Amino acid sequence: MPTTWWWIAFNAMVLALLAIDLGVFNRKAHAVSVREALGWSAVWISLAVGFGLWIGSSLGRPSMLEFFAGYLIEQALSVDNLFVFILIFGYFRIPAELQHRVLFWGIIGALFMRGAMIGAGAVLIAQFHWIIYVFGAFLVYTGAKMAFGGESEIEPESNPVIRVVRRFLPITTKFHGEHFFVRERIDGKAARLVATPLFVVLALVETTDVVFAVDSIPAIFGVTRNPFLVYTSNVFAILGLRSLYFVLAGVIGKFHLLKYGLALVLAFVGTKMLLSEIWPLSIGISLGVVGTLLVGSVLLSLVITPKESTEQAAAKADAP
Repeated sequence: MPTTWWWIAFNAMVLALLAIDLGVFNRKAHAVSVREALGWSAVWISLAVGFGLWIGSSLGRPSMLEFFAGYLIEQALSVDNLFVFILIFGYFRIPAELQHRVLFWGIIGALFMRGAMIGAGAVLIAQFHWIIYVFGAFLVYTGAKMAFGGESEIEPESNPVIRVVRRFLPITTKFHGEHFFVRERIDGKAARLVATPLFVVLALVETTDVVFAVDSIPAIFGVTRNPFLVYTSNVFAILGLRSLYFVLAGVIGKFHLLKYGLALVLAFVGTKMLLSEIWPLSIGISLGVVGTLLVGSVLLSLVITPKESTEQAAAKADAP
């Protein structure tokens, strides 16, 4: 079983990787190209695969499969984050060269918040075994809502955290490079500390990640009850999220059936949790089902053309 030193060593490794990322390779703000993003995606995926193989040699094959299942689920559910990030950056007109910095510090905050949520989830499951059925029912409900709930519009201005930030912090409408806070004169008064639009977007990205973690963390507990595997698979997926964003930002709209694949994954994991006592599934079968659902939804998205909406059809009919 993982020891305290494993936790310390893993977090030290993650902090070192992030320090190298920001301090060496991304010291200067720049627009991330698809080629660069593909390279970084390969790096993060390779690190995750290497770590999973090390888990296998240290804890055994079942633990390795649990890690990879958790990593795959979190990575797939993170795609929903990318849709929202694209909308947020577009809404606030964040320059391409500053998006990486927002995502970097967003990941730092996500590591702390998700660590706390995973710790709370592990304690609840250990103390109250029945909570696993609550998680399962919630995932089935979330999957159904994702599949049949329709598209919901993102309204950043209505986010309560944004309203809190604007209530307690003066905000400038101007960008000041990579800075989240600057000193600025407002209405001729003495210069005071104000938040830039970059900080507002960071706060919105952080709260959005927490919302998505409410779905993804219970889903990973559905394939492994080991908090160390839940945490490490979550972290590796988050670390690769930035590069994945820049890879998929231009083509993510083509995967119009992916949300149904994600919905089926949530429903499958939720059902597995609900039936865990009477119909236990091996981790190998679970990993195969999750992988098949995700790959199948992506391939079908490329084969099947999305139907025109009623509004689009009407607009074409009325066009001269």
